[in-house]
Amino acid sequence: MSALSDQLVTFATLAYLIAMISHAVEYALGNARAVARPAAPARELVGAGVGAGGGVLPDGPVAKADAPPVGVDRSTARGRLAGRVAVWITALAAALHLGATVTRGIAADRMPWGNMYEFVLTVSFIGTAAWLAVLWKRPSLRRLGLFLTLVMVLLLAFAELKLYVEVVPLTPALNSYWFIVHVSTISFSSGIFLLGVVPAVAFLMRNGYEQGKRSFPYTLAKRLPAAAGLERLTFSLHAFAFPVFTFAVIAGAIWAEAAWGRPWGWDPKETWAFISWVVYAGYLHARATPSVRRNVATWLAIVGFLTVLMNLFGVNFFFTGLHSYAGVS
Repeated sequence: MSALSDQLVTFATLAYLIAMISHAVEYALGNARAVARPAAPARELVGAGVGAGGGVLPDGPVAKADAPPVGVDRSTARGRLAGRVAVWITALAAALHLGATVTRGIAADRMPWGNMYEFVLTVSFIGTAAWLAVLWKRPSLRRLGLFLTLVMVLLLAFAELKLYVEVVPLTPALNSYWFIVHVSTISFSSGIFLLGVVPAVAFLMRNGYEQGKRSFPYTLAKRLPAAAGLERLTFSLHAFAFPVFTFAVIAGAIWAEAAWGRPWGWDPKETWAFISWVVYAGYLHARATPSVRRNVATWLAIVGFLTVLMNLFGVNFFFTGLHSYAGVS
């Protein structure tokens, strides 16, 4: 099962890569200008389609001269096909991703959250599953898939190359039912935050483009959905994830009281979890304040995700504490 899990992670990474390329094809065809010659306008025949008063009838040959260029139609159709293929491949990658996570848990005979490698697998899968759910409700957001699949490729590749550890039994300190309660909710909220940062960055680029900025990276947002919709999606995802994250922090404090005799000790992970909570609370407060501009509030959401990354990677690599279960040196 462990070997099967490793192979499924590799296949999932490749599938995300193919999906990313397909999304990029849709993006490129959508941005390209038609270079093919337009369809030849119909000839206007003398006397054809002319009424008794000398006017041109609406069904005459001249009415067909405004047909869209053939090259535009073909380019658009191919782009849409590439986008649909990208979505199906992303769904396949998600299935492989889920299979890798489940078989890893079967091999370890526990929930697959015992180290940083397994945690990254779980969080990234939740992000992909949430993206497919959002896409099912709002297909117009499909072009965000280019950025989402890019994030998935980077995360899974980094997990395989830098975080991978062999399957080992659960650390005794984690052997508690609070392990499932705390880690499942922290994984779920982190996965939603991972998805939430994608429209947040896209909103900043698209908003700049709509304001007339034509330098990099704003030009990348030319074919993205409207900035207002991206901003609302960012808020919805964070408003949904924040209560779950709050519960996860509380559950961790209760577990710490039972395991270590104190609910809070300013351990590095506890400290950064508190920092993340404060930043995300600040984002939601700023978003609800009419005097705060939307792009300023969105930057807080991005900073919040950076604190999540610091808690996930930085604390495990650079600090030592009671939460040192990453499994990497």
